Amino acid sequence: MQVNEPSWRKPAGMILIMLLIAVWCVLVVMIVEALELPPLAAGMAFVAGGIAWLWLLPMKRMLRWMELGQFRDRHDPGAASQTDRDEWRE
Repeated sequence: MQVNEPSWRKPAGMILIMLLIAVWCVLVVMIVEALELPPLAAGMAFVAGGIAWLWLLPMKRMLRWMELGQFRDRHDPGAASQTDRDEWRE
C-alpha cells in the first residue's frame, strides 16, 4: 500500500484564500465607509459585497489547483469541462 505524501498546495491555497477574503473585507469596508450610507443601506451594501466575492474571485480554479496542481482542465483549456457543463444544467 502506497502512502500519499501531503501536498504543499493545500496549506498554501488555504492561506491564499484566507488572505484574499481578508483583503476583500477591507476593500468592502473602505468603500462602504467612504459612501457614508445610512445603517440599513450600509448593511445591504455589505451583503452585496459579500455576494460579489463569489463572482469576482471564483474559487473553483483555486480549489482545482490545490487538489490537482492545475488551474484548467487538461483536455480543452479554452472550454468548460464536462463536469462544469453537468453542474450548469442542474
